[in-house]
Amino acid sequence: MKIILENTGKKYIHSWIFRNINLELAAPGHYGVLGANGSGKTTLLKTLSGFLPASEGTIHWHLQQKDVSENIFRYVSWASPHLELIEEFTFEEVLLFHQKFKPWVGNHSPSSLIELSGLKYNRSKALKYYSSGMKQRVKLLLAVMSNNPLVILDEPCSNLDAASIEWYRKLLEAHMGDRLLLIGSNDKETECFSCNNFIDISDFKPGA
Repeated sequence: MKIILENTGKKYIHSWIFRNINLELAAPGHYGVLGANGSGKTTLLKTLSGFLPASEGTIHWHLQQKDVSENIFRYVSWASPHLELIEEFTFEEVLLFHQKFKPWVGNHSPSSLIELSGLKYNRSKALKYYSSGMKQRVKLLLAVMSNNPLVILDEPCSNLDAASIEWYRKLLEAHMGDRLLLIGSNDKETECFSCNNFIDISDFKPGA
């Protein structure tokens, strides 16, 4: 997967969030999108995922030399603490529902993913009874283990305790493979440990 930005900008009403971004992001790169709270990290990630349109410039998504810009949503996995889950579903039901739309990496199944999650004793419990940290584990598992070439994690360690942060590190190390990973963070050392490239949103503010 490759993402090419040419003079890309995004504004809300009269305020520019970022402007004049010219970048090429390519697998198997891991990119950290850095900035303070409210700086526009999530807006940039949503624009990079195709969820939000750019206000100016262009973005092109390429997969194996093919332009997939018209159907980019098919190739993206996303995890965010603000992402909503179907809380009436059990963990097992969420996995069964999810795989109807996107396959898993490798030969994984709902049963093997439940083992991998460390939440096997809660597999039959509705997600509305999960703690915020347990829900975040579910979101990260769904994003990383879906067989998509582009994985976007926005503040992935939100609500995670020390043991869960270690689980997150092992999940990325073992299962990202050669895919493109984008991580939005204001905690570079903890969340972006695997990143070999960094994008500071403040570099693309008007007047920067």
